[in-house]
Amino acid sequence: MSDPYDPYASRTILHEQVVDGFGTVRVLPLDPAADAPLLHRWVAEERAAFWGMNGLTEQRIAEIYAHVDTLGTHHAHLVLKDGVPAALLQTYEPEADRVGACYPVEPGDIGVHLLLAPAAPGDARSGWTGGLAAAIVTYVMAVLDRGRVVVDPDVANEKAVARFLRQGFTAGPVVVLPEIDLPDVYLPEKKAQLAFLTREVAFGR
Repeated sequence: MSDPYDPYASRTILHEQVVDGFGTVRVLPLDPAADAPLLHRWVAEERAAFWGMNGLTEQRIAEIYAHVDTLGTHHAHLVLKDGVPAALLQTYEPEADRVGACYPVEPGDIGVHLLLAPAAPGDARSGWTGGLAAAIVTYVMAVLDRGRVVVDPDVANEKAVARFLRQGFTAGPVVVLPEIDLPDVYLPEKKAQLAFLTREVAFGR
């Protein structure tokens, strides 16, 4: 029986994992309309400038993720920690994305974008990134059965680049992702630091 006080109780749980010393992490499908107010608060902050949605309205954010929801190659997820929204996770097929033009895509590759929720005032969140990453990597590699994860943070986003390298990613080339200008999607040109995580590194096998 679902919890009537849990606003996410009706959503399919794509992955659930208890991370030792951290908590329970759940990966759920994003609901573009229901989650737009939450995402709007996250992306409006200066810390999220590299996400590229500063200044967008809730309605526009809902429209963007409604469009993503129609794609078979790109997927958006809400990540919860102990029932509380903790991150926005996007996965995509590199060959169907602009990054695919910038490196030799291998079978089993999957692309990931990750936006962490802002910390509460005074919350140092020690181990936060590592705890979420442990569950997200398990979801992407074990549940979705992928052999390698690729990320493409803006080269100027030094915190994100350092975060991925701490999680075991290996730095790849610096590339220029081409501008995308379509009716439903606009992405400006981006100088990105590619980084890769293999199953062998993630799980030691």
